Amino acid sequence: MTAARRITRRVRSVRNVLRREAHELLQAGPPSVQLLRPLGPQVPDDAHVQQVLDLCMRVGEVLLSAGESADETTETMLRMAAACGLSTVDVDITFTSITICCHRGMAAAPVTSMRLVRYRSLDLTRLAEVAAIVERVERAELDAQQAAVVLTDAVSAPHPYPRWVATVGWASLAASIALLLGAAPITALAAFVVTALIDRIGRLLNRWGLPPFFQQVVGGVVATGSTLALFAAGVFPPGTQPSLVVAASITVLLSGLSVVGSVQDAISSYFVTSAGRAAEILLLSAGLLTGVVLGLKIGLAFGITLEVAGPLSAGSGRFSVAVLAAAAGAAAFSLAGYARPRPLLAAGIAGAAGWGTYGALTQLTAIGPVAATGIAAIVVGIATGLLRRGGRVAPLVVTLAGITPLLPGLTAYRGFYQLAVEGLAEGLVTVTLALAIGLALAAGVTLGDFIARPARPNRSVVASTANEQPRQ
Repeated sequence: MTAARRITRRVRSVRNVLRREAHELLQAGPPSVQLLRPLGPQVPDDAHVQQVLDLCMRVGEVLLSAGESADETTETMLRMAAACGLSTVDVDITFTSITICCHRGMAAAPVTSMRLVRYRSLDLTRLAEVAAIVERVERAELDAQQAAVVLTDAVSAPHPYPRWVATVGWASLAASIALLLGAAPITALAAFVVTALIDRIGRLLNRWGLPPFFQQVVGGVVATGSTLALFAAGVFPPGTQPSLVVAASITVLLSGLSVVGSVQDAISSYFVTSAGRAAEILLLSAGLLTGVVLGLKIGLAFGITLEVAGPLSAGSGRFSVAVLAAAAGAAAFSLAGYARPRPLLAAGIAGAAGWGTYGALTQLTAIGPVAATGIAAIVVGIATGLLRRGGRVAPLVVTLAGITPLLPGLTAYRGFYQLAVEGLAEGLVTVTLALAIGLALAAGVTLGDFIARPARPNRSVVASTANEQPRQ
């Protein structure tokens, strides 16, 4: 190849390179819109996000109003949101309000919703139906729109039983507690009648809008005054213990307090919600104390005194009767909460197991009432945790019903009696003992539930790889 040809080829090569560079320089570059794509999980549109958040809020409202802990309510709402396609969700609960926020990356604004919980309603059937709806959504049997329709039907449906059935449930709970404490049949019947009267009066006062504090005062006055009237009329034969009627009624009035939820919230670091529940418990307990002491003072003015019942007699026969009474009382509590037959059976078994453990520890060992109550509550909590592994009964049913026979109704009445009759120092010591028993109940149930419940997924895991957008 001659020198002239080599020079010509090099010139042509340089010309082709310059031509290609000039062509690329004049062409448009890659679109800059891709740089504005949000990082993180992809979420649906605004309408679907709002629909899912509203569904989660309604589920949380039912759970919180029924007395479920803030931790369990939060976990259920997060599960519902994740099942509906929203994985980047935060929930905040402060006793009377629920706030939920869905984060949508760096480009779209987050969506936040808040709802106030203005009522407290124990409906165990509704609670079980809501739990079933959440499970169906997680199994992809219902989408968000279908779940909203089913939830509306479940919440707006009437109670499964007439109102008088709930009254019979509360009255049967009082009669069972009286038998558990060693009362005669006539005393148990009186507890049944007095508690039914308290329930009907409480329903009337609630319809009139009377605050719960004054309802507790009226309940305490009616429980004590009615028993004093029956005692003065000679209804109770010699040798019976009329004070057990008041103790059983106090147990029923204490059963509606969310002691377990308050301790669970504190242990789970929901301190604001725990403080709100604790303030409510103290206020309602103070109302009950005021009512009972006022009734006892009125009795003293007329020369009528209800002495506190003595200690229970031990024995295998007495122990069997107490266990059966505890099972009946737990089932009666569930009936008062409109539970269906299956939860009634589970509640009765939990009540029998809890009281059986307590009775065995107090009669066969030297363990005191506070420690024995805590250990018995751990047994109930373990049963609650096992139910979370796939049982068809709402765990809250077993929790509330199982500890009801263990509530310190007799100890509380003894403290109230001492405050009204014997003196301030003795009464405060006994009331403090009743408070310690209540805290042991709540802490034991929480510990047992923690031991037996299934492992929870880490909340910091935001989304699966399939739902993530590629990062730029």
